[in-house]
Amino acid sequence: MNQRTSHNGRYKDKRLQLGKIDEVIIEIQRKLQNSWQPINIDSLTAYERKRIHTFFDNKPEYKTKTYRDGENFIFRVYPLKNLKAFAEEKAKEALSSNTTVALPPMGNYERFIIHDHLKTWDGIETTSFGENDERHIEISPKKFGRTLKKIIKKIKLF
Repeated sequence: MNQRTSHNGRYKDKRLQLGKIDEVIIEIQRKLQNSWQPINIDSLTAYERKRIHTFFDNKPEYKTKTYRDGENFIFRVYPLKNLKAFAEEKAKEALSSNTTVALPPMGNYERFIIHDHLKTWDGIETTSFGENDERHIEISPKKFGRTLKKIIKKIKLF
């Protein structure tokens, strides 16, 4: 009888834990719906982090990462789709105004995503400036370089 009670108790604990995980997932999706900034969650167990990571793993609009801060783990969810849309909006702004647009300070992974996403865009270049927490990206329209060479090649002037 004792083993059965113990087994049922563990099963009930898992169900409660799964309910908490579902609530966390719903809350993350709600918060990231219109945001390009990641969400940090630092009070999860290893099991909860794995379950949440597994849920977001199959969704290309999100990326999860776990960082270690001393003895603690910080679980971070990045809204890739929104971050790329934000970068595209700022790139279009740089092209239409023909000026450099500075983005707010961001972490390494966010800057990597923006640089990687915009590298295929013709007519702009991205550069990181600043140090530590003030490191940010500036998106500038290209004046000359590969873009001009591509245009010349297309119209076959030379």
